[in-house]
Amino acid sequence: MNAVVILLVGVAVLVLGYLFYGKWLAEQWGVEPNRTTPAHELEDGNDYVPAKAPVLMGHHFSSIAGAGPINGPIQAAVFGWVPVMLWVLIGGIFFGAMHDFGALFASVRNKGQSIGEVIATSIGSRAKKLFIIFSYLTLILVVAAFASIVANTFKATYDEAGVLDKAASAANASTAMISVLFILIAIVFGLMVYRRNASLAVSTIIGVAAIVACMAIGLNFHPIYLSGNTWMIIVGIYIAIASVTPVWILLQPRDYLSSFLLYGMMIVAVVGIVGAHPALEIPAFTGFVDKATAGAGTSLGSLFPALFVTIACGAISGFHSLVGSGTTAKQLDKEGDAKPIAYGGMLIECGLALISLCAVGYIWKDYVPGGVTNPTQVFATGISRMCATIPFLKGAENVIYAMLILAVSAFCLTSLDTATRLARYMFQEFWLEPGQTYKDVTGIKKTLTNPYVATIITVVLGIALGMTGYSNIWPLFGAANQLLAALGLLAVAAWLGKMGRNNKMFLFPMAFMLVVTIVSLCQTILTNFKNATAAGAVGTGWMWTRAGIAVLLVILAVVLAIEGIQTLTKQKK
Repeated sequence: MNAVVILLVGVAVLVLGYLFYGKWLAEQWGVEPNRTTPAHELEDGNDYVPAKAPVLMGHHFSSIAGAGPINGPIQAAVFGWVPVMLWVLIGGIFFGAMHDFGALFASVRNKGQSIGEVIATSIGSRAKKLFIIFSYLTLILVVAAFASIVANTFKATYDEAGVLDKAASAANASTAMISVLFILIAIVFGLMVYRRNASLAVSTIIGVAAIVACMAIGLNFHPIYLSGNTWMIIVGIYIAIASVTPVWILLQPRDYLSSFLLYGMMIVAVVGIVGAHPALEIPAFTGFVDKATAGAGTSLGSLFPALFVTIACGAISGFHSLVGSGTTAKQLDKEGDAKPIAYGGMLIECGLALISLCAVGYIWKDYVPGGVTNPTQVFATGISRMCATIPFLKGAENVIYAMLILAVSAFCLTSLDTATRLARYMFQEFWLEPGQTYKDVTGIKKTLTNPYVATIITVVLGIALGMTGYSNIWPLFGAANQLLAALGLLAVAAWLGKMGRNNKMFLFPMAFMLVVTIVSLCQTILTNFKNATAAGAVGTGWMWTRAGIAVLLVILAVVLAIEGIQTLTKQKK
């Protein structure tokens, strides 16, 4: 199959989905384009700050993207390009984009509070507590993983004698330098736009030029060489500050400017695909069971449920509901912006997933025997090689490769500070009753809901886990994330039912994702039980831990599903 055909057909389907299905959803739910939002009603200069649509799109898109739409499709490509493309398109339009749009809309109509609070008002307080506990622990895992990824991207390399190897550390030092400069640029951008009322268009042009300058400086001047643990501590301090500072000074401008890296990365990729227009080596369909013939040689198992757990951010991801109902809802300027930002943002991510599929398909002969296995490297290698076949880009392969790697790395840090802020919100909301803020409570609750206390607890837990054993439970994240998506769909469906609005479009996606999650978790339980009880098994402690957590997640899914179904049934009657 030709890569251009996959890309053009996929983009056309996504555009049609936005124009027709997205519009229909807005009409069914009663979205009022000019309705006043919580960003104006509750504006506090810190969390609730109205943002212009392009700025908020940048924040939202940067936060939900990360490396997800790159990793998932590349790993799932072992089943062939047809299953991946179908799930990205069908899942993106009818599952993921609807999920993101619904979560943002429900939050906006509930004072910008999280999906947990939406559950409290439509299902019950016990369901809210269970959901928030699950969401908070999931976010702690995200903070741990992304902090570790960022630290490893920045850290210096030392030889066996403990002597710094500057040559081997240069690339990481460059990334660290560029990232630090990027944060400084974001702060200046926020001050100029929100405190000096500078033109957004002019500021954007200057900001993008400054990003280019940062890259040039960082590639040629990078004096910071620190160990991984030192970077973990520095990252922890940074995300603690980012979690409590006003969104206009760091979160909004940083994510907005970061989005141009992603847009630029996608434009370069499209140029490479169209210019090279290669016939991809990847099979259309390899079978219903992964024989571990590609990549690192680790089998994903059966197509169901592996395909639907592996491809999350490119089709549907529970993390998106936390972003939409956490930071994005508190910055939405007009209700009419919800569709392009949430529904449209998800479909752009689907487009990136299709690009990733083309990238792995182009270097399939290197990927299958394990020559290039890391998804980020697969993506950068595939796109840069395609670009190198275009006459005016010959000789630029190494530069394009480095830029693509840098762009992906930047989004890990962006998602990290957003995840920390979201976890802080979740921790605070757990102790509050519907409609309360931390200013309304007294005693121990006042202490626990204080933004600084909630942030410190979150950061300490996340960084500590990141420096110890997060990798041992990370394999559960895929299923946990998709369970979060199922619960997000359930929450919005119950709330729409309470509001007397059409919620039938949520029922099948919700049921499907619950089944996918429970089947995946049951497979995890059986696999870890089998491995832990095998003769001569090593590391059985973590096997039992993974199995135990999986059991708890299944119980959580069943309990919340029962309560949600009971609520939906009562509404129907």
